This record gives sequence, structure tokens and C-alpha cells, in this order.
Amino acid sequence: MTEQIKPDLKFINSVINAGGESLKKCFQCATCSVVCNVTPDDKPFPRKEMVQAQWGMKDKLLSNPDIWLCHQCSDCTAYCPRDAKPGEVLGAIRKLSIEHYAFPSFMGKMVADPKFLILLLLVPVLIFAVVAPYLGQIIPPQYLEGHTPEYLNELITSSAPIVYAEKFMPVPFIDTVFVLAALFAALGFGVGIMRYWKDLTAGTKVKGSIMGAVMATVTEFLAHKKFKTCEVTVDRARSHLFTFYGFVGLAITTTWAIVYLYGMHWLSPYPLRDPMKIFGNLSALSLLIGITLVIMNRMKNAEKAGMGSYFDWLFIGVIFTIVTTGLLSEILRLMQVPMLAYPVYFVHLVAIFFLFAYAPFSKMAHMVYRTTALVFAKQTGRDKT
Repeated sequence: MTEQIKPDLKFINSVINAGGESLKKCFQCATCSVVCNVTPDDKPFPRKEMVQAQWGMKDKLLSNPDIWLCHQCSDCTAYCPRDAKPGEVLGAIRKLSIEHYAFPSFMGKMVADPKFLILLLLVPVLIFAVVAPYLGQIIPPQYLEGHTPEYLNELITSSAPIVYAEKFMPVPFIDTVFVLAALFAALGFGVGIMRYWKDLTAGTKVKGSIMGAVMATVTEFLAHKKFKTCEVTVDRARSHLFTFYGFVGLAITTTWAIVYLYGMHWLSPYPLRDPMKIFGNLSALSLLIGITLVIMNRMKNAEKAGMGSYFDWLFIGVIFTIVTTGLLSEILRLMQVPMLAYPVYFVHLVAIFFLFAYAPFSKMAHMVYRTTALVFAKQTGRDKT
């Protein structure tokens, strides 16, 4: 019996509004699938995804692993004779997939919508600006002594040595906030991925070893193998490697600092010659180089590959803010400029909270959903490379 297709017009409009406004230009010539270097030979993408998007086949698209096998090289977009931008359309579908599986669901909609940006920023601003000075019931008083608005104002205008962690913001409070943010993000990722995996595996025989698939996927990520097959945006491999390893380095640095603080009871600031400090600064420079290259590549390839959506630029903007304010906080502390140092550090804390608390609903979720889809594809033999 022939399957009856019932177009979901609302979903079609959602794809268009999410950055796939060129969707209707596609006339199914299949150039996109022919030029793609990462698509499997069996049922190649993105042509079939363009058809499904045009027909509003929401259920087939949102749980489709192929939308994540796509690395948005933009070769398809550059060679498309109709300027239908298949890479941008699949990017929009990935955004909608994240939103669909999000937990809690309203967070997926808020992070994807620019009209909620101020509200989302207001949460960490209020936590660090208003709640911090008045947490006597939660944090021992000795950590909060003098942390009143008047004291903070005096601190910013004084010539005393700049010490962020103790004088400006109590360490236990910062740690408590970020632990809670991490737990919230872990819950969001956990529920979202379980929902996605359930849809992925529905009616599918998974044959291969999951550990083998995981190891193959991790190895692929570490080398950024897929990105290196891109032609139009070939520089993306380099920029993503700098960004990825900058992130990894800063994660290691954070763990190292926790050992210093709670294991050895060494308080910051640490001298610049300290191995942890050297490693952290090199990692920050790697992240700065990487995210700068990402921005430059997007601008350079905008005509061929598209500028990207709000969803893309929000993530880029948050990363850029984190790394620049982090480096500036250190430079301003060494230069002894409290009027600028403390406000910059405050912005740094807000940006870090924004990145991690909202990670399951932002483009950072790509890392987790793409990993899941690749593991599934390798298990089922769809992706053998």
C-alpha cells in the first residue's frame, strides 16, 4: 500500500524560520548528494532531507541520524544551481531536533528565540549581582564578610590588590552556582538523548558493539576526520581543532585548579609560572584562535555557504565572550585596574553560566547529539568510515 503523506505546514514554516528560508528553491536535482564527501553511498543525504522538509515530514526528519552525519561542509550549498542552501536547511533541522528533544521543552524554545535572550541573560546576572551578597543562610558567614553592595563599590574603586575569588565573589558560592548549573545541564542532556536514542532505535536492529562504535566515534572526533573532507570550507577543520582542544585544555585546567583549591588548599591567584597557569593560558589562546578563525571563515564563505542563523551566532558569541573576558580579567588583574577588572570578571562569570546551564538547548548540544547519531550509524553499519 502506498504511504499517504500529510504535510505538516507548521513544521515547514518552522524550518524556514529557523534558518532554512531557501528551502522552497530546491527542485530535487540531487547535486547536493553528488558533491557531498561525507554522505554514505546507501540512501545519501541531503537530497532526501530536502524532500522531507519540503513536505513537512517532521517525524522522519527529527529522529533522522543523517541530519547529524552532515557536518555542514557547505559543498552542497556552494554547488546548488538553485541557491537552495541545503547545508543551511539541515542546520535549521538540527536546531529543531534539539528543540524537539529538549528537557524541559520550554528551554529549547527560549534558547532558540532571540526575543528571550535578555531574560536568559538576566538569570545569571541576578544570581551573581543580587543573590551573591545576601546568601548568609547558605554559605558560612566568614566567606561573605563584607560582601555588601557598598563593600563591592569600594573594592572596585580601591587600589588594593585584585583578588577575584575571595574579595569579589565567595568561592563556595561560585562553586555552588556552577555545580547546580552543571547538574541542570546533565539532566537536560540525559533526558534529551534518551528520547532521541529511543526514536533512533525504534524498529532498527542494532548489530555492532556499542563500545566499538563509541571508540571509533571518539577517535574520529579527536582527529576531526570528517571536517577534513570538506572542500568549500576546508579551513573549518583547523578552526574546529583549535576550538575543540582549547575547550579540552580549559576543562583540564579547571579540574587542576579544583585539586589546588580543595586538595592542596592553595588559594588563587596563582603565579604565571605555575604549570597549571601556563597550561590554562595556552588553552585559552587556542580557544581564542579557534573561535576567531570560525568567525573569519563564516564571513569569508558567507556568499557560498551562508552566514548562519541566530542559533549559530549565539553560540559563537558566547564562546568569544568567555575567552576574551577570561584573558582580559587576567591582564587587568596584572595591570591592577580594578575599575575594569571586576566588571569584566563579572561578565566572564555570566557568560560561563550561560554556556553551561543552557548547553543542552544551544548549538553546544551538537557535540552530544552528533556523537549519539554517529555511534548509532556505526553500530548499524550506515557509517563505516
